[in-house]
Amino acid sequence: MLSSRNLHKHFDGVVAAEGVTVEVAAGERVGLIGSNGAGKTTFVNLITGYLKPDSGSIALDGRDITALGPREIQRLGVARSFQIPQLCAEMSVLDNMLVARACGKEALSFWKPVENDVISILKQFSLDQYSQRRVAELPGGVRKLLDIALALTRRPKLLLLDEPTSGVSAEEKFPLMDTVMQAVGSTAGTTAILFVEHDMEVVSRYASRVIAFYSGRVLADGAPAAVLADPDVRRHVTGAEA
Repeated sequence: MLSSRNLHKHFDGVVAAEGVTVEVAAGERVGLIGSNGAGKTTFVNLITGYLKPDSGSIALDGRDITALGPREIQRLGVARSFQIPQLCAEMSVLDNMLVARACGKEALSFWKPVENDVISILKQFSLDQYSQRRVAELPGGVRKLLDIALALTRRPKLLLLDEPTSGVSAEEKFPLMDTVMQAVGSTAGTTAILFVEHDMEVVSRYASRVIAFYSGRVLADGAPAAVLADPDVRRHVTGAEA
């Protein structure tokens, strides 16, 4: 589904990506871990077209998307949520969803079927009870879920989640991730998910594979238990004794 080859990206001498080569299959659940500045979000921004690599290539489902802009990449099936939810605070939950879905190929004449579709997604996230509420009135955990629900309105092939549990209470993090994984599975069964996460409990529970970044490089890539036990990962990422 996703293939990056030898990606390089520098910012005024700072190495953000150094030879990053990653392949992700349809349906995989991949956790991206690393300390702040390790290159995780840079990798996500390169995939989504917000940044262009200095060299290297990115392919989605066999098509080269390296030179494409964010809107073109989104239309090909890539969606993302953000660490800080990107929502229209003065609009209702339903209107946020409708605007997100309308930023595609559907003409306004198909508005009613689109509305029915986004309401079904809201129900999968248990957000339909908030459909007429202004986003500004919602608690943080609900905003997080809504931001992810917006990303699913386009039925993506690849879903990128940037720290989905940040700012969420300890009691909410597992229910939130349970809801996300269940909704993704029911709306787009072969959707691949890459999620940036600092909470190793979340990574261990929800990732089928973990990629650890350090100084812009892939430090380790494999099964969660193996990567989290890796001495270099323990030293540079999790802070545990090697």
